[in-house]
Amino acid sequence: MKDIDQYPDVLNVSDIQEILGVGRRQAYDLVSSGQFHTVRIGKRIKVFKAVFVSWLYGNHTDRGNN
Repeated sequence: MKDIDQYPDVLNVSDIQEILGVGRRQAYDLVSSGQFHTVRIGKRIKVFKAVFVSWLYGNHTDRGNN
């Protein structure tokens, strides 16, 4: 597994899947859950690494997808 610093500044679902060690469906369920801010570009879902890391370590305040 790569160190979090080796991932790009904008993550996709497969990056999140790899970081958390979960399956594809679980990763999609997580990014669709509204627990952290996501950006949809067509069918692609993107997450700023800083937002994801903040959520992962429990420092998040934004729970919406806006």
